[in-house]
Amino acid sequence: MPMLDTEPYGGAGAASNEGRRPAVVAAPAPASPEFSARPRRRTFTAKDKLRILAATDRAAETGGIGAILRREGIYSSTLCDWRRQRDAGASGALTPIKRGPKPVEANPLAAEVALLQRNNADLTRRLARAETIIDVQKKVAALLGLMPDGGGL
Repeated sequence: MPMLDTEPYGGAGAASNEGRRPAVVAAPAPASPEFSARPRRRTFTAKDKLRILAATDRAAETGGIGAILRREGIYSSTLCDWRRQRDAGASGALTPIKRGPKPVEANPLAAEVALLQRNNADLTRRLARAETIIDVQKKVAALLGLMPDGGGL
């Protein structure tokens, strides 16, 4: 009976690396400088919105509005929102809204309150110092016998 080779790679065992090369993995391509890591939301100025609205109002042929929407990269729902804002007379509403948390308006009285609190703390320290001095003066007067037993102060 002929002898069958039972080794899967023909011969010398798993420890042999003859004829095998390590796999070379190419380095990943560097990121394109044209693309940022995080996409940015598109914003349209009021001028751009009015220009697009005027173009869609002039588009009379079939498919004209769709072509404008594709060219500008906007959806029909966005166009409807812009029309509704324009028709409501809210030209200020066509300006883009800044997203994120709104800045907290400073209270006009905050500076005065801070000044009064500092003055109050200063006067409290001065009062405590004056009371300490008066207590020491009373004790010195009592030791020297200057004050009658009833206390004059």
